[in-house]
Amino acid sequence: MQDHVSKHMGIAELAERAETSRRTVRYYIARGLLHGPLRAGRDAFYDEGHLERLETIKALQDKGLTLQDIAHRLNRAGIREPLPAPTSWWQYCVAEDIIVWVKTIASPWRARRVQRALADMARQISIEEVQDEHNG
Repeated sequence: MQDHVSKHMGIAELAERAETSRRTVRYYIARGLLHGPLRAGRDAFYDEGHLERLETIKALQDKGLTLQDIAHRLNRAGIREPLPAPTSWWQYCVAEDIIVWVKTIASPWRARRVQRALADMARQISIEEVQDEHNG
C-alpha cells in the first residue's frame, strides 16, 4: 500500500520517471504547462503532482494535441498555476523614448552595476543623437 506522503524528487528523477528529459521539464515550466519546482535553486525539488502533470501532457500529446492545445485544455480545466506574487520595479528613463524596468529584488551590488550600465547607455544615446543632428 502506497502512503499518501508526497515524495520529493530532483529534476533528474522526475524526468526519468516521466520518461522525458530534464530539458523538456524546464521547457514545460517556461511555457507554463508545468508548475515550477517546490523550491528553487540547487536544492530544487518536485513532487508527485509534477509527475502526474507530465503524464497528462504526454497522454494529450499521444492523442495528437499540440502544446498550445494542451495548455488551453489544462487551463480551461481549472488546472491553472496561481498568479505570481506581485513584484516591484525600478523605472529608469535613459532617453525620451526609452524606459528600462528593473526588478527591485536586485542585490545592491547588481543594482549599482545596472545603474552604471544605464547611465552609460543614456550617455551613448545622447552622443549619437547629437551626432545625428549634425549629420542630418
